Amino acid sequence: MDDKLCLLLFLALLLCHRGRTQLETSCPLKCQCFTSVQILCSDVRMTSLPRNTSRQVKDFIVIESAISYLFSRTLEGSPELTKLVFLSNALQSIHAQAFEHLTELQELEISGNPLLKNLYLGTFSKQRNLNKLMLNFNRLKTVLPGMFDSLKQLETLQMKGNIISDLPMFLFLNLHNLRVLDLSQNMLDEVKRETFSGLSRLEILRMNSNLLSNLTSDMFHNMSQLMELHFEGNKISELADNIFFVLTKLKVLNLRGNRLTVFSDKVFGFEATNLKELNLQGNRLTELSSLSSLTSLSDLILSSNQLSQLPEDIFRNVTALENLDLSENQLTLLPEMIFHNLRGIRAIHLHKNRLSKVASNLFQDQSLLEQLYLSDNQLETLPQSFLDHFLIQHTVRLHGNPWKCDCHMSNLHDWVLTNSRDVEMLDRMLCASPVYLRRRPLVSVHKDQLVCPVSEEAVADLRGCSLRAAGDTVTISCKVDRCSPLTVKVKFQEEDGSIEEHILKNEPQCGNDTMIEIPVQ
Repeated sequence: MDDKLCLLLFLALLLCHRGRTQLETSCPLKCQCFTSVQILCSDVRMTSLPRNTSRQVKDFIVIESAISYLFSRTLEGSPELTKLVFLSNALQSIHAQAFEHLTELQELEISGNPLLKNLYLGTFSKQRNLNKLMLNFNRLKTVLPGMFDSLKQLETLQMKGNIISDLPMFLFLNLHNLRVLDLSQNMLDEVKRETFSGLSRLEILRMNSNLLSNLTSDMFHNMSQLMELHFEGNKISELADNIFFVLTKLKVLNLRGNRLTVFSDKVFGFEATNLKELNLQGNRLTELSSLSSLTSLSDLILSSNQLSQLPEDIFRNVTALENLDLSENQLTLLPEMIFHNLRGIRAIHLHKNRLSKVASNLFQDQSLLEQLYLSDNQLETLPQSFLDHFLIQHTVRLHGNPWKCDCHMSNLHDWVLTNSRDVEMLDRMLCASPVYLRRRPLVSVHKDQLVCPVSEEAVADLRGCSLRAAGDTVTISCKVDRCSPLTVKVKFQEEDGSIEEHILKNEPQCGNDTMIEIPVQ
């Protein structure tokens, strides 16, 4: 609402100067006239609408005034109005006949009036040409049955940000042309199945941030043209099979911020070939059983749930997927072939999970990937060539993992240095071990520092390694009986801390024991 106010005021400043000279003599006091048919009034001292408004005015906007009441004859002098806006005023009451003379009205907004609690039956009875009605951020408690019966041309109806707790039966019965219905941020705790009867051409239904707790399939009766369905911020804990069966043209289903623990494509009961976007963010999902019918799905948002595992075939038929968000869950492991055949995917978000290991070929089909977020997991290293499958410029996040900066990190270290421009927040990709590298950014570590201690198995392969000194010479002798090369490094540290390193490599000689002696002066 503040953005809209700023925009309107900006337009006022932009247009006022152009038309002020010829209009200032006829423009109502405390108002700005953009043209002879466009008026904007904004004054906190204004307690009533101006009386000398031209009968030819088409657009009339009133912002931040002290007007408290609209009486029955207040607007009778402007019968040609097509757009009327009351935004952030002090309205407390609107007479049932306040708009009786405005039969040409096409857009009406009465928003941002915290003292407006009720509307009388018949308030909109003469607005048969109205196609947009916005009643947002008032304090409306109830909507009377029949309130919208005459608005047969209405395409947009918004009543968000009120305190409506109940919707009368058949409230929208005559709104056959309705495209947008927004009931967000109210106090609805139940929607009766008769409420939406007759909405055969409804394309967008938004019911954000209510307290809706149950849904029935009858609710969507005669809504086969529905294209977007929004139920954000409710308390829906269960969806019955086939509940969206009649919504064969549905493209967007938004169930963000509810209490669902399980989701399955059985809620559609049909091949949901038109569904493009499914938003399940911020529920309580512990199980995702099937999405196989969602063959046209391009955006799937599953973030901020409680998923700890996923079936390997969960995305088998969802081959049109472009954006997948699995962040902020409890995933510890991903099946090796879970993303198989998702060749068109552009973004995969896996940050803030509990992944400690990933398969080397997990993203072998994702050559067009543009975003891969693996930050804030439990990864200590990545398999060799894990990030080499991508063909185009991409963005990777790897910070927030307990990276083990040893010899197994060598390949990732090289990749990060080569592709440093593609890694976001590179300075936060820190070593967690060994101790002497802890909290060091990986890019600041020299490759020679990525070393591994000798394992017990390796020690067992070196029989009888000995160290002897004679004068200023130290001799290391190791007996090796396997066909494998051996590299011995000797480091000298000077008093000033500098280190000089000597390396001797032994070529394997299979079948014979090899004795290596290194004289150290």
